[in-house]
Amino acid sequence: MAPYEALYGRKCRSPICWDDIGERKILGPEIVQHTVDKIQLIRERLRSAQSRQKSYADTRRRKLEYLVGDHVFLRVSPTKGVMRFGIKGKLSPRFIGPFEVLDRVGKVAYRLALPPMLAGLREDLTYKEQSVRIVDRKEQELRRRTIQYVKVQWRNHSEREATWELEEEMREKYPYLFEESGTSSLED
Repeated sequence: MAPYEALYGRKCRSPICWDDIGERKILGPEIVQHTVDKIQLIRERLRSAQSRQKSYADTRRRKLEYLVGDHVFLRVSPTKGVMRFGIKGKLSPRFIGPFEVLDRVGKVAYRLALPPMLAGLREDLTYKEQSVRIVDRKEQELRRRTIQYVKVQWRNHSEREATWELEEEMREKYPYLFEESGTSSLED
């Protein structure tokens, strides 16, 4: 007994044998021919649906080819849940750059002129962002406690792109930011 029949108490009417209930049973070579015809019909309809979808996709698709010397942006991380530049979620930057195209390696692969600090890209195209300095501080008052925040500027980002981080976490990860007086900086 098929799982469908066990679950619902009746035979499954698949597209191959769509017959009305109570119709006479087809036996022998007739059922084989009937099944072959149905399979051929299914394949034709699938082919037409695929070609229709391909034509829809092709109208929106454009060929991108870059020449040596062009500047392109590099996608940093295509996965969700990855912390980029201290921001997690939809506001985190997805591209960095622009970088110069040095040469073409394959049909869609290019060699880029990456700065030395980006040579340490991980396999998932993320890299460890370095904090440069603390730009500002603030306190958030809750009912029973106060949370300390620091605004951190990251390397390769302007002060406008600085992010608010928990002071406690920043002290653990980047103690050098707090070594000098209140707001320290790391100048490279």
